[in-house]
Amino acid sequence: MEIREISLIGGCGKTGEREPVARLDMRMGDVVSVVGPTGSGKTMLINDIALFADANTPSRRRVLVNGAPPPAIFQEDPSHNPIALITQHTTFLSDLPVREFLRIHAKIRRAARRESVVEETLAFANELTGEPIIEHAAMTELSGGQTRALLVADAVVIGNSPIILLDEIENAGIDRLRALELLKRYRKIFIFVTHDLRITLLSDYRVVLLRGAMQAVVPRGEEERRVAGRIGLLDSIMVGMRDRLRAGERVVERDLLGELRQALEAPSAEAVR
Repeated sequence: MEIREISLIGGCGKTGEREPVARLDMRMGDVVSVVGPTGSGKTMLINDIALFADANTPSRRRVLVNGAPPPAIFQEDPSHNPIALITQHTTFLSDLPVREFLRIHAKIRRAARRESVVEETLAFANELTGEPIIEHAAMTELSGGQTRALLVADAVVIGNSPIILLDEIENAGIDRLRALELLKRYRKIFIFVTHDLRITLLSDYRVVLLRGAMQAVVPRGEEERRVAGRIGLLDSIMVGMRDRLRAGERVVERDLLGELRQALEAPSAEAVR
């Protein structure tokens, strides 16, 4: 089944009142951020999507695929499930070697090019991590960031899932800008639950949550596109300082002030389009 869009039909918030956003339509190619304070219901929203909610969750939301209820096979057969949910919890992973884990998933997904998709997945994951993933290491030996990077790559390449849900990817130590650059090469729906300013501003639009309810859908404007470029420059300074500290160097206030001045005077440019 070719998925063109998924729709989330609004239910109710924690107070029991109807959600202000009655319907959220997400089309292939969209990059969406789900934002709101801690406890506002962001994770519940992506769980509703992952479960193909049908007014049977606490939020009473419903999920439609191409404007109709999703076919039963999406939930009955993992190889047909079009949604991949990458959470912060990875304790479910086995102690299989990385390459064997990927081979098994490729077999389950009935991938035609098993070895080549495994290689592509490893290459993708290694572009997101600071330390390369050792393919013969056990999955349980990977760091949190390496595990999340591998699962993201696995969902995109081997799973070929058209809908990818990512819960607070910025907390995994993944190069989030590089992740966005790579993900945008694939025409999928990417939904980020995030507190990260840069991910939010680089998304096509954001869904604002409060008290368990969708309050608004805010598209990214042209000014925010320019702001994202400015923040990108400042973020690069922070990353550079972090790398110096990790290398055992000292940071100097004079250098920091000089870099900040250059960043503020430089033309604004968006890193990800």
